[in-house]
Amino acid sequence: MTASLPDSDTDAGTRNRDLRLMDAALEQAHAAAASGEAPVGAILYDPDTDSIVARAHNRPIGLCDPTAHSEILALRAGAELRGNYRLNGLWLYATLEPCAMCAGAMSHARIGRLIFGASDPKGGAVLHGPLLFEQPTCHWRPAITFGLRETEAATLLRDFFRARRKPGAQW
Repeated sequence: MTASLPDSDTDAGTRNRDLRLMDAALEQAHAAAASGEAPVGAILYDPDTDSIVARAHNRPIGLCDPTAHSEILALRAGAELRGNYRLNGLWLYATLEPCAMCAGAMSHARIGRLIFGASDPKGGAVLHGPLLFEQPTCHWRPAITFGLRETEAATLLRDFFRARRKPGAQW
């Protein structure tokens, strides 16, 4: 697996772009929290046109769909816009380390680069758990950058779930 921490990137322009796009993913995570969903957001980005292709946040509760993770919704929107399930060259920004389902979908879509904020030791599949991109049966592996806006993403998740564990909280 080719992975890097965000501060290992020496190109200031790339780092500034990554921070701007992760901030957009965090806006999506806040939207998820506001609608009662786990606060995870994703941005699908085209580096060739310097444009955001899709924005999404978690919606499994609202859509009654266990696959409605932010990454899956962003991939679906991007595929629909492109008219192709292959999203070669696009980058995906996510506020949380992707689960096995989302990482698998990124591999099938041929995402060129994955950038995520907080790691997820319990449910993540990139740095934790099945280490999906390191499996010999994984045919496509994106470049990976992690830890970008990690504190903000982790705090948002922690605060969201802490509020739901309080006595009398609606969930």
